[in-house]
Order: sequence, then structure tokens, then C-alpha cells
Amino acid sequence: MQRMLVGMSQEKLGEALSLTFQQVQKYEKGTNRIGASRLQQISQVLGVPVDFFFTDAPVPGNGAGGFAEASSTAYVADFLSTSEGVQLTKSFVRIRDPKVRRRIVDLVTALAGEEQEAE
Repeated sequence: MQRMLVGMSQEKLGEALSLTFQQVQKYEKGTNRIGASRLQQISQVLGVPVDFFFTDAPVPGNGAGGFAEASSTAYVADFLSTSEGVQLTKSFVRIRDPKVRRRIVDLVTALAGEEQEAE
């Protein structure tokens, strides 16, 4: 998500880390685990502290079992992990007029309602 927010390709991140873009892809998909030193490198390249990657991470012993509902913010991470989500977010925050922003939210809400009914 952070890589896309800063407008960096997997290839560019790979170059900065001396990796192939396929290796970056595997990290992002969760196919390969990321070691602590590599996570430190990634945080430096992306310009965020290491703890950025642990925000909203599940905390062991918090009483949430394996069947607990996902965090209410999980959908935000899912949305921002898509190129459309990043593009929409970047464009939306550049809109200065709060009334226009509200109308866009209303439009998207209406469109989503129509799609749900059609499904």
C-alpha cells in the first residue's frame, strides 16, 4: 500500500533493495516472509518507520479468536492495496471544496447501492 501511495513500482523498489520485482511481488502477496533487516530496508526506501507496517496488526491475547470478525479498518487496507484505490484516494484528497467531496461520496454510495441490488 505504501509503495503505491508514493508512486513507486515493484521494479523500482526491487532495485533499491537489490531484489527482482518478482521477489517484491512475493513479499507483497505474503508468499515469502520478510525478515527484520529487510523490513528495515523497505521502511527506509518508502520513508516510513518500521512500526508503520504493524499498524492495526492483530495483537496476540486480545481475546479475539480465530473466528473473530476482521478489523473494521481491514476494508481500508484492502481498498488501498489496489491501484484504483490509490488513484481514487490521491485524486479525492486534492479536491478542496467539501461540498464537491460530499457529492462524490453520495454518488459512489448510490452507485454501490445499485450494483448490490443488481447482484
